[in-house]
Amino acid sequence: MMLRDLGWLVELGDLGHVTETAASLGTSQPTLSRSLARIEAELGVRVFERTPAGLEVTPDGRVVLDAARDLVVRHQQLRADLANRLDPDTGIVRLAFLDSMATTLVPKLLRAFHAEAPAVKVVLSQEPAHDIRSDLDRGAVELGLTMDRAEDLGWLAVQRERLVVVVPPTHRFRGRTRIDLAALADDELVTTPPGFGHSALVQALLAEAGVSPRISFESADLATIEGLVAAGLGVAIVPEAFAGQSGSVGLALSSPSATRTIGLTWRTDRPLAPPAERFLAFVRGRTWAG
Repeated sequence: MMLRDLGWLVELGDLGHVTETAASLGTSQPTLSRSLARIEAELGVRVFERTPAGLEVTPDGRVVLDAARDLVVRHQQLRADLANRLDPDTGIVRLAFLDSMATTLVPKLLRAFHAEAPAVKVVLSQEPAHDIRSDLDRGAVELGLTMDRAEDLGWLAVQRERLVVVVPPTHRFRGRTRIDLAALADDELVTTPPGFGHSALVQALLAEAGVSPRISFESADLATIEGLVAAGLGVAIVPEAFAGQSGSVGLALSSPSATRTIGLTWRTDRPLAPPAERFLAFVRGRTWAG
């Protein structure tokens, strides 16, 4: 039984005449009769009795018509809901992003996009990089903002951020403007846990400087890390935008590699839905300052 057959059945029930219904549907009477016969054969009941005036609905037919009408309406609603979700002007974009972007890049980007497409809904997921990749793979999100660039995914560099060292306001180097990480070899480090993209950046910078400071605290949230540093619990390497938020002092790093690049990533093995494609085009068409 096809939805088309059910739709035709509902039309037959409304008009009560094969000839009129066939003309209304733009099909032939034999085609319409075969459609009705398929439904009756599958369900094992007669839906209509033929009378001189046209078609009379049987008691069983009334049950069938009510169910058919409900299924047709639900199918029409499904198509309308999907069309609305996929409309580039009113649809839905599902975006995942790293915790460290929650108070910096993401609000700035969404504010600008909302000004251009106010009726598009952006559903947000704030999560680690490995979860972003997992959600992209299973289709839970369409776009991700991350530092991890995978060869099998699309990538658009969005923003390049400088990394700085933050130290407590009472730190011995608080008066400096620039520092080499080697000078902090004896300090305790506050950083993200292993497995986080930011942790890999920090470890690469420490290895470049030839130091391995003791880790005092770990947190997935960079704002929390900056707060721990401000409280005197160690030093940290964070994006420049986080320096000083809770009273820490930011010092520029002498290493030219002390940067992180944030990019928008997506699957390329299937087309993006129109709202997500619009979001990508919007981001591609603008320059986002680091």
